[in-house]
Amino acid sequence: MTRRRFYAPPQAFASDAKSVTLSAEETRHLRDVLRLKSGDEVYVFDGAGREMRGQVQSITRDSTEVSVGDEVEPARPESPLNLTLAVALLKGEKFDLVVQKMTELGVVRVIPVINARADVKIRSDDDAERKLIRWRRIILEASKQCGRARLMDIENPTAVHDFVERPGGNELRLMFSERGGTSLAAAGETNQRSDSVTALVGSEGGWTNEEIDQVRNAGWKIVTLGGRILRAETAAIAISALLQHRFGDLN
Repeated sequence: MTRRRFYAPPQAFASDAKSVTLSAEETRHLRDVLRLKSGDEVYVFDGAGREMRGQVQSITRDSTEVSVGDEVEPARPESPLNLTLAVALLKGEKFDLVVQKMTELGVVRVIPVINARADVKIRSDDDAERKLIRWRRIILEASKQCGRARLMDIENPTAVHDFVERPGGNELRLMFSERGGTSLAAAGETNQRSDSVTALVGSEGGWTNEEIDQVRNAGWKIVTLGGRILRAETAAIAISALLQHRFGDLN
């Protein structure tokens, strides 16, 4: 039987870890959509990687009390690849789709970046916060569906010229560009850590020459995928799958 999974942050668990209180939103899903009742089995994950088997004890208008039993293995394990995907902001629901699919593919972190040819501009801090709230809701729903017990992180939108200058440590940093790059196979032949990768993906309009030069000067490798012309959201999904196949567990 498919697990009936619910999310509760670590602070929602009792100090003795024997019970947990589900939020009003999770309660509505449990009560009104799945029509569960007291005594029904459920699974609760904390977004930090832990998942527990539980049993519904009581349901009120705004909360549900669940008794917690044994910790279980999440329905889907986390990828061994520490993959961060930095994606230029896209119009409409395209970025929503990217966030959803990155969650399913096991990406650890998504960073929205603002480049010269980005399809979307952030008008204010409030605008950025509204987008983050929406994206976090998408991440939660996708995590519940795909079986992940760890919530993918998503950062505030940041300018690409600031992002690429962040210290990279020993991770492999790849910029995907429609020109000026090498193959993914060649870029992966490196002494840098292959279990930690950051990939930078542009908008429909691509990168400016200045952006490519800055990224290269900052020590990133430039990668060009030949043979196909892809929409930005398709490219982000394809690149994540390729990296998970080469360095992760999609093999």
